[in-house]
Amino acid sequence: MLGLIQRVKKASVTVNEEITGEIQQGILLLLGIQKNDTEETANKLIDKILAYRIFSDENNKMNCNIQQIDGGVLVVSQFTLAADTKKGLRPSFSSAAPPAQAEALYDYFVAQLRSKHSQVATGIFAADMQVSLVNDGPVTFMLEME
Repeated sequence: MLGLIQRVKKASVTVNEEITGEIQQGILLLLGIQKNDTEETANKLIDKILAYRIFSDENNKMNCNIQQIDGGVLVVSQFTLAADTKKGLRPSFSSAAPPAQAEALYDYFVAQLRSKHSQVATGIFAADMQVSLVNDGPVTFMLEME
């Protein structure tokens, strides 16, 4: 499971010109689900995201996590994160989870995240989404769970 996290001042996702999710300060999570991912993988990634220290403390050091700053998490499904780009000029999606498996794990991920964190917003799985954000820093990390 792949999670590209970006520290943001604000972020939103729009589908068919309607905002489906938005947050103020927090994390924009682009979530890529691969064939071998499981609920256990999802739980590990959730725990890491909630504990990952990417927000500044009083000394301007990255020592605070999302829960300590009471920030939001905007989760956006991102099929293309699972692409293999090592060869050629066209990405291969052979490692990506099939749509039904990916959607079930995405729904599980969001439900579990909401049970552990109060401010969670989402896009719509497999929709054509427009994502807007103000990246803070910029601060961006790729988290990968196996």
